[in-house]
Amino acid sequence: MFFDRAKIYVRSGNGGDGMISFRREKFVPHGGPDGGDGGKGGDILFRANPNLNSLVRFHRGNHFRAEHGVHGRPSRRTGASGQSFLLEVPVGTIIRDAETGDVLADIIHEDQEVVVLAGGRGGRGNIHFANSRNQAPRLAERGEPGEEMWLELELKLIADVGIVGVPNAGKSTLLSTISAARPKIANYPFTTLQPNLGVVTIGDYDSLIIADIPGLIEGAADGAGLGHDFLRHIERTRVLIHLLDGAAAEPLTDWEMINQELALHKADLENKPQLVVLNKIDLPDAVAWEPILAEEIIAKGYAFYAISAVTGQGIQEMLFKVKEMVDATPQVTIHTQETIVIRPEVEDPFVITREGENIWRVSGKEIEKVAAMTYFEFDDTLVRFQHILDSMGISEALEDAGVQVGDIVYLGDNELEWGE
Repeated sequence: MFFDRAKIYVRSGNGGDGMISFRREKFVPHGGPDGGDGGKGGDILFRANPNLNSLVRFHRGNHFRAEHGVHGRPSRRTGASGQSFLLEVPVGTIIRDAETGDVLADIIHEDQEVVVLAGGRGGRGNIHFANSRNQAPRLAERGEPGEEMWLELELKLIADVGIVGVPNAGKSTLLSTISAARPKIANYPFTTLQPNLGVVTIGDYDSLIIADIPGLIEGAADGAGLGHDFLRHIERTRVLIHLLDGAAAEPLTDWEMINQELALHKADLENKPQLVVLNKIDLPDAVAWEPILAEEIIAKGYAFYAISAVTGQGIQEMLFKVKEMVDATPQVTIHTQETIVIRPEVEDPFVITREGENIWRVSGKEIEKVAAMTYFEFDDTLVRFQHILDSMGISEALEDAGVQVGDIVYLGDNELEWGE
């Protein structure tokens, strides 16, 4: 089965905690602070692997977590960084935020690598907080929490040429004849239920990547059959081979119907360069249709060829024409309608919510991150945290909202009691 969509959960690693430590050696009575920094948390990153052609691995397991950074050590030693989690995907994979639908990354180049979630930075040890007034600070930071989210992955094949046509026109047979691809072939509709890719050698040095797109039917652009699933794989091809079934009752009608479905699809597919090819010329019906189709199709401005995918008749001439058309067609521009979202690292706003008579919650990405990085068990860190609340205007906002001494204030996972 061909998997071209997946939904996965990812989480980057937490940064390691900074350490509160003091140098203790014989004959060094006042050694000073020597707590090291925590290591950075691992990232969640994606890399294009040209050897992959489906998202099947994400259907076997869909939760992926990077390692946390190691805590700081005495003697100013920094903790080790957490191992990043590398996810390999096929070229042509789009990564979206599952909640908003925003495009976070588009993997379109071989070996392209994208960091989707960065690991949390390591907390600073107490060596960073010593000054002339406080030479032995019991002050450090916990590691910054990692990020988590659900992602939607969508694969859109990237090929030079797409073969389109009605079911049973001979697309898979043609691909198997001109390349090493071995798609399933049989004499009944919808044999092909997944796109197939093949590399076609032309002459001594040139090659093309050609995709066999499963047969389209009337109403495909509205989702009939598997229309949407198939049509989107054509969006990134440069040239279309429109294969007509020479044994069909009305191949000209089939051609017009498929062109209508291409026109109805949002990606402007009807304007792609198209080579119209009559298949099964080894059969009497196709021989009878050839002059009629050639006249009609050439009159509408399209190049026309007749071939037999079974015997190989006319195929080489057709391939040279396809290569000529590909060379004359620029690469498809990615993201004509979708914009990659660059997510801000810091959000300054905060929201104060009253959740009970004496219960408050302060929400906001930046202040929740600061709270998560604070050692609340040490007086020095509490004083520093209070200064941060004051500088961000949160203390004043809470007092204006009516907070009283002894009230409970939640910041992320932290429960604090409001004091004088």
